[in-house]
Amino acid sequence: MIFDSHAHVHDRQFDGDRDAVVERARAAGVETILTVGCDLDDSRRALEAAGRYAGIYASVGVHPHEAKAAPNDLAAAFAPLLAGERAIAIGETGLDYYYDHSPRDAQAHVLREQLRIARERNLPVIFHQRDAYDDFIAILHAEFSPGMRGVIHCFTGDAGQARTYVDDFGLKLGIGGVATFKTAEILRDAIRAVGIEHLILETDCPYLAPVPMRGRRNEPAFIVHSAETVAHVLGVSRSDVDAATTKTARTLFTQGP
Repeated sequence: MIFDSHAHVHDRQFDGDRDAVVERARAAGVETILTVGCDLDDSRRALEAAGRYAGIYASVGVHPHEAKAAPNDLAAAFAPLLAGERAIAIGETGLDYYYDHSPRDAQAHVLREQLRIARERNLPVIFHQRDAYDDFIAILHAEFSPGMRGVIHCFTGDAGQARTYVDDFGLKLGIGGVATFKTAEILRDAIRAVGIEHLILETDCPYLAPVPMRGRRNEPAFIVHSAETVAHVLGVSRSDVDAATTKTARTLFTQGP
């Protein structure tokens, strides 16, 4: 069975066929899905979707794109959303200097606030980092305390960055459709550098569909293609990848043994 550790099945792109999407995921062996919130309203939608399906959980977060609109008291705003048992993580949160949809100081402030909430509540953190590596690492050194847990969602960095995330902070790397792209050899080298024990699988659906599904709306069932790529890169079986990444994801998000 497979754990899709980062999806957006609550996205409006799935409003017309969400039940069928979940059924196809089950048929593909996807046992657990974490649907990830990107602002307060989006997090509410994620929690509503999680409440309708067995095996689907949600995170509560403010994406760096939305940091400019974050409430002043983020902890108070998050509190009612985190009250239910289906809310199992903070994020996605982080820094995105590629688009800069929010001012960089606002992104940093909201990231720090979410790290503090995660620390106080002992929740894992789902990180988004794009073109902001140095500033992101500096914030991790300041705010990511020993014992905290997290994942670098949609990791696309090189082997050196992978080792820093794993060795310095104990983070996991979220591997999705990008690993299947012809141009992603640097990422595949990073996968080899850290090994299976530090990886979890994700789709980021409806975005970033893997080869051979490029150009289509991504969905959790397509995670099998990323799993096959990881198996090929590491020279292990698909069943080994499924078992190892699912065990790691369950441990990270405390969803069973």
